[in-house]
Amino acid sequence: MLYQNVIDEFIDMSKEIIGYKLTGIYLHGSMAMNCFNPEKSDIDLLIVIENDITHVQKMEFMKQTVKLNEQAPGKGLEISIVKREYCKPFVYPTPFELHFSPIHLEWFRDNPENYVENMKGEDKDLAAHFTIINRYGIMLYGEQIENIFGEVSKKDYVESVWFDVEDAREDIANEPMNMTLNLCRVLALLKEDLCLSKQKGGEWGIAHMPERYHSLILQALDCYKTNQIMQEDIEIVGQFADEMLTIIRSEKEQIEK
Repeated sequence: MLYQNVIDEFIDMSKEIIGYKLTGIYLHGSMAMNCFNPEKSDIDLLIVIENDITHVQKMEFMKQTVKLNEQAPGKGLEISIVKREYCKPFVYPTPFELHFSPIHLEWFRDNPENYVENMKGEDKDLAAHFTIINRYGIMLYGEQIENIFGEVSKKDYVESVWFDVEDAREDIANEPMNMTLNLCRVLALLKEDLCLSKQKGGEWGIAHMPERYHSLILQALDCYKTNQIMQEDIEIVGQFADEMLTIIRSEKEQIEK
């Protein structure tokens, strides 16, 4: 597995710092779904703990994670720590004890005490992460997935992925590749109850979306698999986002009734 050394170091570090409170470590995201691209993907990890970890443990965990992030792929590590009690039965929105991704790196470096004290709360994204773990996840350490993670309802999963795309009309201009593929996989979920990676979502889009958008989706797929930077006509990506959001809203409303 690519970056196996990083994953092994992460496991050893987590075991040493969290100790007997560590229930398990689970890999999800593109690496678990066999569509990992080191230029475009991050490494998604979720830690489950039995009960509270201390401020000191959190601080040491963050210090080691930041160091390890330097060895990770371009998009880095994304990590959440969650208590077992919120995993089965699943609680939504899901409380978390600590979170890290590179977008928060500056906050930690500037004020680590503040970060460790305040980086906790509820995260709607965890419904999507738990769903991926249940279907594709890899147990790296600890208890088996089926013993830890309860079922996520389709309603909670849909709300979680909607949270990622609801601003697609604005976001697609800055992130055309990610938003194009995300919109495809969200629609695949709503229409056919499919839990897909970005890559598989794009492939689904080619099979199901109007031909006028095929070149856009194909370009997004090519960029996702390679080092290319996606450059597409702003008007076309805007039209695509508008049309997809209209359909997604309609499908989502049907599920919520």
